[in-house]
Amino acid sequence: MTASKILSAVAVALMAVAGAAHAESYEGVHQLTSAASRADVAAQAAVAAHSANPYATGANAGPAQVIVSTTSRAAVRADAVAAAHSADPYAEGASSGVAPIVASTVDRAAVRAAARAAAHGDALPL
Repeated sequence: MTASKILSAVAVALMAVAGAAHAESYEGVHQLTSAASRADVAAQAAVAAHSANPYATGANAGPAQVIVSTTSRAAVRADAVAAAHSADPYAEGASSGVAPIVASTVDRAAVRAAARAAAHGDALPL
């Protein structure tokens, strides 16, 4: 072996020894301290397991709360019937009812003549 390889090995060994000297010591797992006894914790776990989940959302939240209405059933029914028989104030397009008849100012014969000319490839009179 050459002197450079020996010196390299010695340097690596010294660094390993120096690194091991500065390593942390392991003190083990810390002991838990609690004021509650094992029976108290078991009783609290049983109560928590059988109670509702306070963090549940959506379908897991359980039944919805009952909302008490101040309006009578007959009044709501009368309002619904009146709304069903009245014009729809929110209707648009096809659901808005019958379109009004608009009188045309164009002669029917002129429209037919233009259609025939377009079908035969003639230039349209503008």
